[in-house]
Amino acid sequence: MQKSQGIKIALYINYFVFAMLLNSVGIVILKAQKLYGVDEVQASLLELFKDMPIAIVSFLVASFLPRLGYKKAMLIGLGIVTIACLGMYFGNNFTSAKLLFLSVGISFALIKVSVYSTIGLLTETQQEHNSMMSSIEGVFMFGITFAYFLFPMFNQESNPESWINVYLLLAFLSALSFLFLFFSKYEKTEIPAGNSLGEDFMEMGKLMGQMLVLVFVMSAFLFVMVEQGIMTWLPTFNERVLDLPENLAIIMTSILFISLGVGRLIAGQLVKKISWFWILSVCIILAIVMVLLVLPKAITSKISGVTSIFDIPFLGFAFPLVGLFLAPIYPLINSVVLSALPQKLHSPMSGLIIIFSALGGTLGSRAIGYLFKNIGAETAFSYTVIPLLLLLASLFALNHLTKNKINVE
Repeated sequence: MQKSQGIKIALYINYFVFAMLLNSVGIVILKAQKLYGVDEVQASLLELFKDMPIAIVSFLVASFLPRLGYKKAMLIGLGIVTIACLGMYFGNNFTSAKLLFLSVGISFALIKVSVYSTIGLLTETQQEHNSMMSSIEGVFMFGITFAYFLFPMFNQESNPESWINVYLLLAFLSALSFLFLFFSKYEKTEIPAGNSLGEDFMEMGKLMGQMLVLVFVMSAFLFVMVEQGIMTWLPTFNERVLDLPENLAIIMTSILFISLGVGRLIAGQLVKKISWFWILSVCIILAIVMVLLVLPKAITSKISGVTSIFDIPFLGFAFPLVGLFLAPIYPLINSVVLSALPQKLHSPMSGLIIIFSALGGTLGSRAIGYLFKNIGAETAFSYTVIPLLLLLASLFALNHLTKNKINVE
C-alpha cells in the first residue's frame, strides 16, 4: 500500500488542477456575456466545446489507454492544457475561450479514464473502491471551490481585462502537476491489453447491451444534466436574480462546490456502513425539497445593496447547499457499476461513463441557458426537478440490477 501512495497523490493533484480548469466555464460564461458581446445561448457553447471533446475522445481512447499507459496519457493531458492556458492569456477573446475548453475537454478525457481505471488497480474491495472514488471526487469539488476564489482575486472592476492574468497561474499549476507526475514512481500496475482495438471497441459495444449499463448511463446522464446546469449558471443567477456584485456572485458560487466536496467526503465514510441505495434515495428526495421549497424563498428574499459576503442574509446561502445532497450521487453510482465489472472492462466502462456524463453536462447547460434567455433566470432552475425525479426512479432499477455481477463474454 505504501508503494501506491505516490500514485494516489498524483491522481488527487491532477483532479484538483482539472477541477479548476473544467469548472471555470461558469465564470467564463459570465465574463463572455460582458466582454465578448455574446448572449446566453451563444455563451453556453463553451459547455459544448468542453463536453463534446470529452465524449468523443473518451470513446476513441478508452480501450487504447492500457496500451499507451495511464501515466503517459495523464502527462499528455497536462501538457495540452498548459499550452491552452497560455493561448487563452494571449488570445483573450471568445474564440480563444472555445479553444481553451476544447483543449481542456480533450485532456480531461485522458485524465479521467486513466484515473478511474487506476482506482480499480489500487483498491481491492467494493468498500475501498467506493471510498476512494468519493474522496477523489470530493477533492475535485475543492479544486472547483479554489477556482471560485482564485478568479475574483484577479478580477478588478476598474480593469475589465485583469481577470485574464489568472491563466498564467493556471498554466504554471498545470506545468507543476506535469512535473510531479513525471517524477512520481508509477508501478507497473496497468492491465496489459491483448485484444486488437476493434475487439476492445466490441467490448464497449457489448457493455452497452447490458441492462445494468443502460440504466446506469441514463442515471449518470440525468445527474450530470442537473449538476452541470446548476454549476454553470449559478454565477449568472447570483448576479441577475440575487443582485450581487460580480466578484461576490462568483465567490458565492463556491458554497455549492464546498457543499459538494464536503458531501462527497462524508458519503465516502457513510457508504462503509450504510447501503449506497439508501444514501442516494434520501439525498435525491432532499435535493428536490431544496429546489421546490428553498429556491423560491431565496428568489423572493429581495437581496439588495450587498457589498460584502457578510451583508448576505441566510437565504442567499441556502440554495447552494443543495450540493450536500447532490454530492454522493455521481461517485457512488460510478463505483457501484465499476465494482460489478471485471478489471479488464474498467477502461471501456470508464469511457462510457465519461461519454454520457459529457452529453448530460452539455444538454443541462444548454437547456438552462435557453431557459435563462427565454423564460427567465428566476424560474430556470426549478425545471431540474424533472431529471431528479427520473433519476430517483432509475435508482430502484440500478439497485436491483447491481445485485448480480456483469459477465461480458
